[in-house]
Amino acid sequence: MKRLVMATGNPGKVREIRQILGNYYDEILSLKDIGLKVDIVEDADTFHGNALKKAVTISKLVDCDVVADDSGLSVVGLDGRPGVYSARYSESGTDEDNNKKLVEEVTPLDEEGRKAYYTCDIVLARNGEEVCFAEGKCYGVIITEPRGNNGFGYDPYFYLPEYGQTFGELDPDEKNRISHRAKALMELERKVNEAHNNI
Repeated sequence: MKRLVMATGNPGKVREIRQILGNYYDEILSLKDIGLKVDIVEDADTFHGNALKKAVTISKLVDCDVVADDSGLSVVGLDGRPGVYSARYSESGTDEDNNKKLVEEVTPLDEEGRKAYYTCDIVLARNGEEVCFAEGKCYGVIITEPRGNNGFGYDPYFYLPEYGQTFGELDPDEKNRISHRAKALMELERKVNEAHNNI
C-alpha cells in the first residue's frame, strides 16, 4: 500500500491535498490520523525552508513518503508582507485577527498596491531526505470586505479579477484547479513521475 503522510494539522490544507493527490496514493493521512505530535518551529525565512524542515523531520519518523508545504500571502504594497508570517501575522494568529490586520494595512493602498499573490512551496521527503520540491503561485487583489465562506485564512479577501470572485466564493473544485497549492502539487506530480521514469 502506497501511503502519504501530510506534515500539517491544518484541516483546510488536508482537505485540499486529499482532493488533489487522492488518485496517486492508496492512503493519505494527516499527522493527527497517525497520532504523531511533533512541535516543529517554522523559523526559516523562506517558504521552501519551512516546508523542507517539516518534511525532513517527519520523514525520519515514518516509513512512507511525507509531503509538507509552507504557503502564504504576499501583498505588493506591503513589501511582500505577511509572507512567511501569514499564519501568525496578528498577535493571536487567528484567521479573524490576521484578516483584520491585513485589511487595516491595505486600506490606505491604491489598486496597484493591493495586488497580491499566494505562494505555496511543497517538499516531498523520504527517509530524512528531500526527494523533490515544487512551487506554485496564484495572483489576485486584496479587497477590504470579505466575500464567500469557502476556503480558509485570507481566502475571502483574495479577489481574482479574471473570475470575478474571491477564493472564498470559488467552488472548492474550481479552486483546486487554479490555486497556488494546486499548481505546486501539479508540478510536484510532474517531478515525481519524471524521477520514477528515470529509475
